[in-house]
Amino acid sequence: MNTTSSVSGPAGSSSDGDGPLPLAGFTIGVTAARRAEEFAALLTRRGARVIHAPTIRILPLADDTELERVTAELIAHPADIMVATTGIGFRGWVEAAEGWGNAEDVLEALGKSRLIARGPKAKGAIRAAGLREEWSPESESSSEVLDRLLDEGVDGVRIAVQLHGATSEWEPLPDFCTVLRAAGAEVVAIPVYRWNMHPDVDAIDKMIWSVMRADLDAITFTSAPAAASILTRAKELGKLQQFVHALRTAVPVMCVGSVTASPLEALQIPTTYPRRFRLGALARMITDELPRRTHTLRVAGHDASIHGQAVLVDGQVRDLSSTSMILLKILAAGVPGRVVSRQELLGGLPGDSSDTHAVEVAVGRLRAALGDPKMIQTVVKRGYRLAVDLEYDSEGDE
Repeated sequence: MNTTSSVSGPAGSSSDGDGPLPLAGFTIGVTAARRAEEFAALLTRRGARVIHAPTIRILPLADDTELERVTAELIAHPADIMVATTGIGFRGWVEAAEGWGNAEDVLEALGKSRLIARGPKAKGAIRAAGLREEWSPESESSSEVLDRLLDEGVDGVRIAVQLHGATSEWEPLPDFCTVLRAAGAEVVAIPVYRWNMHPDVDAIDKMIWSVMRADLDAITFTSAPAAASILTRAKELGKLQQFVHALRTAVPVMCVGSVTASPLEALQIPTTYPRRFRLGALARMITDELPRRTHTLRVAGHDASIHGQAVLVDGQVRDLSSTSMILLKILAAGVPGRVVSRQELLGGLPGDSSDTHAVEVAVGRLRAALGDPKMIQTVVKRGYRLAVDLEYDSEGDE
């Protein structure tokens, strides 16, 4: 999938013509490096527009001298316990060892260790290598693994831990290792795949700005390193505080699982993830969650919902220019139906901030794009307002 590509789904209608697709009008940010096309297809088939900016690049294991060094150390001195955290990492480690010519030695060493698999994918990779795990938590949680080890007692125990990637201040597993070391364990950290920030930092920057402008209806993460990387880049830009604030208040964060969410939750960013830590489950959760979170206004007899980069009127996506979208968001901000002055609208428009005629032209285009001019009312000598229908209580009084 091309970096920063936008993949538009059908124009809001389901293939059988029975109504709009559930994610029609929603714009979703995808930060995945692996399986991005597969995940984007799951979303676009449901009507979403996808903005893609991979935030990490995984380095080839065969070229990783640190992994080769640690592997030789474990062959010479096997661990008492080996914690496998991901299937792709464990399989990649065995494949890299095959390239180095010592795969049999690695498997023999691992056969002397008690194997713990964090989840079913790690369990499957262990069994595919001809080994057998001793235990795997149903929760697929590193925290549950840590609790079990601490309950057993780890003082003096040699424990090998598969890391997720390069260490950063938001990487969850170094804390896992730190806790084990504090409890007396001898921890061997295994960088079974290493990552660094994706070289296309312009794409990452655009994603960060899209979040801060609330142009996205959700941003998704499928690995903890991807989350850590975008936080690192926001910090480098001097925008970490603004970025985190937007994630806390304006743009929902959807993660594939609890481990992925941990770097974000460490900054008190609310996250949502499915019960089963899978891409399909994440896509289904997004499909359920985003429409449920959307606030619909009754405007001049129409149902209107405003998204990050689109508006739905009576269930149909309306094609608005960026300028029209800016105006509509200003009109909808705060108390819906409030009067917005021409000067305030002008302040949101690009170009000359003194040309009040530009506001009239822009409002005219917005009315045309919405399909019913009555949705935007002119308030003489004051400005414009969304024609939000008044609500009445059960006694019929305004």
